Amino acid sequence: MANMAQAIRMALHYAEENLGVTDIFGEDVGMPLGGVFTCTQGLKTTWNTPLDERGIIGAAMGIAMGGGRPVAEIQFCDYVYNTIDLLKLAGNTCWSTNGDWNMPMVVRTPVGSGIRGSIYHSHSFDATMTHIPGWKVVMPSTPLDAYGLLITACKEQNPVMFLEPKALLRVKGEERIPGEPDDDRQLSKMIDAPLGDRTQWKPQWPTLEAYAVPFGKGKKVREGSQLTVVSYGRTLPLCAKAAAALADEGISAEVIDLRSLWPYDWELIKESVQKTGRVLFVNEDTEVTNFGEHLMRRTVEELFYSLLAPPRLLAGKFLPGIGLADSLEMASVPQQGDITAAMRSLASEQP
Repeated sequence: MANMAQAIRMALHYAEENLGVTDIFGEDVGMPLGGVFTCTQGLKTTWNTPLDERGIIGAAMGIAMGGGRPVAEIQFCDYVYNTIDLLKLAGNTCWSTNGDWNMPMVVRTPVGSGIRGSIYHSHSFDATMTHIPGWKVVMPSTPLDAYGLLITACKEQNPVMFLEPKALLRVKGEERIPGEPDDDRQLSKMIDAPLGDRTQWKPQWPTLEAYAVPFGKGKKVREGSQLTVVSYGRTLPLCAKAAAALADEGISAEVIDLRSLWPYDWELIKESVQKTGRVLFVNEDTEVTNFGEHLMRRTVEELFYSLLAPPRLLAGKFLPGIGLADSLEMASVPQQGDITAAMRSLASEQP
């Protein structure tokens, strides 16, 4: 099975060949590196930019307004914050021109903890990004969803922020990418650049098939009856593992992968909460003005009389940064033990 980095690479190749993507660019995106996480190796429209995030976003906006279809990469989301004003302009272009100008651009950026990246390579961007209207915002938790969401993003007429949980980029999926060969080693030989001199290397792309995950459509990862857990990105697999472990204690937890933060699948959340009466929202962004707080507010406003316990949020600590030491990083953002404890506590709370 492909890992998420390979799935992203295959989706970008499909988009170059079939969806009119004209430029894939960013810091170290082109030869010889192909991206710090290897997500852009072997693609034909890649090029390297200076170390200038504002220049990258500005170039993407210009290419999109000029009729191209760019996919820009910000190497780590920690460095996208100095482009906020440009992201705001990109998001309001269609609205402010009364639909005369679209902005068909995708911005990819790795997010979150999990690689011991310390203060400058470990932060989240989902809550901040959902504060900027006019953008679609997505974050996959599996390679297949990464492939399908990125293909959908490359079809969009207006900007999409594609958030890549860096802790999952090397994790293999459980579902095969359409067109991916059955042999994992064969796939690696076909599309992974060798170490050392890559100047003469060319990928041998499999015959990939169209597969699109619609924006605004979540996925029920596990059925349950006693509580609902809503997550996305790095924490989603942890929630699924916690739910499986708690099943041995007789606790039945339903797990939802949101996948798309804007638009998001409120109907899926609503249906589940009305069934279970309890809900825990889990992500690793900082807990103050967290996106999960928005979901809690809507849950209380619209589903109050279905609740058997107050909705809860488990999120990252409200800290200026994430420490380099393993123990500090683990303590800064939710881990499986934290999620298991929160689920157990919520399930036991009586109305």
